[in-house]
Amino acid sequence: MESMLNKLKSTVTKVTADVTSAVMGNPVTREFDVGRHIASGGNGLAWKIFNGTKKSTKQEVAVFVFDKKLIDKYQKFEKDQIIDSLKRGVQQLTRLRHPRLLTVQHPLEESRDCLAFCTEPVFASLANVLGNWENLPSSISPDIKDYKLYDVETKYGLLQVSEGLSFLHSSVKMVHGNVTPENIILNKSGAWKIMGFDFCVSSSNPSEQEPKFPCKEWDPNLPSLCLPNPEYLAPEYILSVSCETASDMYSLGTVIYAVFNKGKPIFEVNKQDIYKSFSRQLDQLSRLGSSSLTSIPEEVREHVKLLLNVTPTVRPDADQMTKIPFFDDVGAVTLQYFDTLFQRDNLQKSQFFKGLPKVLPKLPKRVIVQRILPCLTSEFVNPDMVPFVLPNVLLIAEECTKEEYVRLILPELGPVFKQQEPVQASNMILLIFLQKMDLLLTKTPPDEIKNSVLPMVYRALEAPSIQIQELCLNIIPTFANLIDYPSMKNALIPRIKNACLQTSSLAVRVNSLVCLGKILEYLDKWFVLDDILPFLQQIPSKEPAVLMGILGIYKCTFTHKKLGITKEQLAGKVLPHLIPLSIENNLNLNQFSSFIAVIKEMLSRLESEHRTKLEQLHMMQEQQRSLDIGNQMSTPEETNVAHTGSQIDKVFNHIGADLLTGGESENKEDGLQNKQKRASLTLEEKQKLAKEQEQAQKLKSQQPLKPQVHTPIAPIKQTKDLTDTLMDNMTSLSSLSLSTPKLSASSTFTSVPSTGLSMMFSTPIDNTKRNLTNGLNANMGFQTSGFNMPVNPNHNFFSGTNTAGVTTMTLGAAPTLSNYSSLSVPPAGAKQAQQRPPDMSALNNLFGPQKPKVSMNQLSQQKPNQWLNQFVPPQVSPGLGSTAMGTQVNVMGQAAFGMQGNPFFNPPNFAQPPTTMTSGSSASNDLKDLFG
Repeated sequence: MESMLNKLKSTVTKVTADVTSAVMGNPVTREFDVGRHIASGGNGLAWKIFNGTKKSTKQEVAVFVFDKKLIDKYQKFEKDQIIDSLKRGVQQLTRLRHPRLLTVQHPLEESRDCLAFCTEPVFASLANVLGNWENLPSSISPDIKDYKLYDVETKYGLLQVSEGLSFLHSSVKMVHGNVTPENIILNKSGAWKIMGFDFCVSSSNPSEQEPKFPCKEWDPNLPSLCLPNPEYLAPEYILSVSCETASDMYSLGTVIYAVFNKGKPIFEVNKQDIYKSFSRQLDQLSRLGSSSLTSIPEEVREHVKLLLNVTPTVRPDADQMTKIPFFDDVGAVTLQYFDTLFQRDNLQKSQFFKGLPKVLPKLPKRVIVQRILPCLTSEFVNPDMVPFVLPNVLLIAEECTKEEYVRLILPELGPVFKQQEPVQASNMILLIFLQKMDLLLTKTPPDEIKNSVLPMVYRALEAPSIQIQELCLNIIPTFANLIDYPSMKNALIPRIKNACLQTSSLAVRVNSLVCLGKILEYLDKWFVLDDILPFLQQIPSKEPAVLMGILGIYKCTFTHKKLGITKEQLAGKVLPHLIPLSIENNLNLNQFSSFIAVIKEMLSRLESEHRTKLEQLHMMQEQQRSLDIGNQMSTPEETNVAHTGSQIDKVFNHIGADLLTGGESENKEDGLQNKQKRASLTLEEKQKLAKEQEQAQKLKSQQPLKPQVHTPIAPIKQTKDLTDTLMDNMTSLSSLSLSTPKLSASSTFTSVPSTGLSMMFSTPIDNTKRNLTNGLNANMGFQTSGFNMPVNPNHNFFSGTNTAGVTTMTLGAAPTLSNYSSLSVPPAGAKQAQQRPPDMSALNNLFGPQKPKVSMNQLSQQKPNQWLNQFVPPQVSPGLGSTAMGTQVNVMGQAAFGMQGNPFFNPPNFAQPPTTMTSGSSASNDLKDLFG
């Protein structure tokens, strides 16, 4: 590990020292920061090329540096010759301006140690690309090492060189004199540029005359850097000491040969005996055949043979070379058009950009990224051209990696995302982006999606153009899985809903519903139930397409495994909404059938789920009753009470009324025991039991009550009617039903003194038996809160003084069992009320002087719970069991009140117990057991 670090440190130190020694003190460093050594170029690859940036603008440049240490071996005058030659070449390049010539950004600067100048950003020289790595760093960059020229690059590169020579020959009247791969530079975009004007020759004649180019004789004693490369030099330079524009064309032919021959020239020259080498070369050229040019593509082979002709006049000139079929390639023409794009008007540009998507797939990716993409993004400054350029940029983005997209394309798209002027161009931009939204969301970083991409989608949903809204709604489901949930929930869904509710277009409304239906799977269940489904009820229109869209959302939610609709939602909201929609007049038969099918499916699941729940509850209740019955098997009294209670529970289990429960038909002590035996009691129930026990104990310890005489409000008429019959047959069973009174804080006798209950406990047992025999058949307690009820004094229920033959008992507060007085059915020998029209006037006495009369119909129309709570069965001796209970229910429901039609008193599922009474002796024994 340490050795690796040392090696890395030494490499960095060497590079740093190289840069420092080469550039230190040069004026170029005042304005430019010099970076990494990336390439080499110029005559003999003497110039080292570094990447750099301009300090003031951060503009990227290439810095060419000639290190004077390379010529330390030469004598002083030779060094001066070399420096002068290099300076001349750079100065000439600086004066010339053409797209096919390397552009100089900063002129040549000389310091004690080096020469330096700056140009446009550079990738490498053609010689480096072809495998000549002289004067490169020891660690050659993989970009150069693995570089491969594509056919379109080669064709267009050679075309560019030809165009550059045409400019020099025709416009400048100059011969380059050293056209070699070392002097052809590939800039950062991949364009081929000419440099190395060290040996250029300008015409000595005036411009209007035939150009004449003077030529110097080859001097083998000069340093190699002061002479052109002889392997690419035309024979006439050496053999006849002459040159012309055709001499450069010969050099172009050798360059073409080297490009297709892995960088090797057609002839090798012995620099020690250059005249002999050129003589042999001339002989070979005169006999040059097609077999010697097999490495060159066939379509350009004949043109190269012409370029290498011994006779200069036979060689094609530069302008003719630019027009040969070899360069008439779709890719080369496309690249050429981009280089002349600045000369075109908007109409020409738009036509070209429309056809470009057909060409791009035929070009290599590197060519597209290096050459075409920069030209396209530069057009974003022209708002009118953006709709034509953007599709091509996004097409290129699809082939780029995410890193390339973020580095090369996304920064250029930033302003386009926000472009809103002109309106027509802005709408087209929205449409284009929407069609490529999956690409943008896949390759754009999350922060940039929130800041740039999604706001554009929101803008499209709110656009005034119906076409844009429709397209946006159609496309959203294709990339919904790429949108983060908070953005979808808080921004996207509300805008879709607004588009649906506020639009006047049926197509937009339907597409909104379809869009929601397709993206339901990406939403949370409770968000759908609480936000999406209620929204459906707000949609105002009833067109069939809208109704089917609503149905579709309901069905998708209902059937989706992750979502689903609860049975409460089905019963309370969904079905009440769907059922009226199903009978809309606009629906046809198929649409109606679709509604009914979904409704039936919902009803079926609703029934299934709720039935399962009720069956489970029923099973749990049955299990609990089995446990309770098992615990109560020890005493027959408890068994009878449990039997009676279970029958009644079957009727009133689901209506919540505790009417006629077995617990209240028992005596108080048995009820307390059953409550204590329940498996689970709440804290409130336990507190209530404790309070009842305490109250019962307090009653047992009280002193006997003495009745108090009160003046009756109105005497009972002597005429015998139904009321008289009922009141005359009140027996001592009433005292039996009150033998264990259930008192509460809210139920007291307001007209009876606290000593009035003493006679209840002093009644002889024999009298109790007699009263039981006479009146047991139909006794029922009745109480209406706030009523004053007269009591017949013939039955000695309370002892005391009677006034006008009536003892009055005022009943107040909430009705409880201890407030009820007894009503009796006439005995068998009594005259029945049905034998004559009843006189109902006596019933007026049931109402106090300050209370309005209430009809039975009004009573029957009260709320169920209030109505039911007014009727509670009287307490029954444990010995009577369920038989007495059944008889009392029949009396209450038929004889006493005539309420046969009321379902709460004669429910259809209520199993009536037999009416056979137990024997009097059995009842007497039970009473003895009760009263000791």
